[in-house]
Amino acid sequence: MMQNKKPVYLLAGGRGRTRTVPDPLIQAVYREFGKASPTIAYVGTANEDGLDFFNRMADYFKENGASKVSHALITPPRANLGKAKDILQSADIVFISGGDVGKGIQILNEKNMTGFLIELYTGGKSFFGLSAGSIMLGREWVRWPDPDNGESAELFPCLGIAPVICDTHDEADDWEELQTVLRLEKEGTKGYGIATGTAIKVYPDGQVEAIGGTAYQYIHSGDKVERIADIIPIG
Repeated sequence: MMQNKKPVYLLAGGRGRTRTVPDPLIQAVYREFGKASPTIAYVGTANEDGLDFFNRMADYFKENGASKVSHALITPPRANLGKAKDILQSADIVFISGGDVGKGIQILNEKNMTGFLIELYTGGKSFFGLSAGSIMLGREWVRWPDPDNGESAELFPCLGIAPVICDTHDEADDWEELQTVLRLEKEGTKGYGIATGTAIKVYPDGQVEAIGGTAYQYIHSGDKVERIADIIPIG
């Protein structure tokens, strides 16, 4: 099935980022998938399908050339999941929106949508994410069952559509949560910090390319996590 899988774009977003039209990151996504005016299916479980989130992103994607952005509504108790699946299946590209990583994955699991999204990807569907949505597309993330106890940190699985571990727009805090994730991983595991206003392109074999700016790279080495050579954009 590897031959059907396409690269996944993981965008950082972040507060204070200037939104420009045309946005070079969004345009890179459109070009990658050969669609100047794609149809996009929006997944917003990370923000519990908030309408403000959807409207803001839908308008932005259309300003950048998308012909249609459809809300694959999943969170509401009476959400029509059959309709959501039809939207996801028929769109050129699936977008995973920002919000809260844990909440986003929890809702997808509760609604039995995780496997469906993975099947779409392995069947050749194009995916990209923003902020928490980028982390959700990756392999794993961290949560604290006891918020007052830092030692309670534990990993939980994400979609694994992009076979990497990443964090977004946390450069000001030295990628603290990403480093926590890596400490809980086996030695040799790498993680990627996607700075505000940049993205990474993740190939099906796990190869990573920086887009729009340098990507940070960390590794679990021995009893510590250390920063290794940054990934520099090509060209």
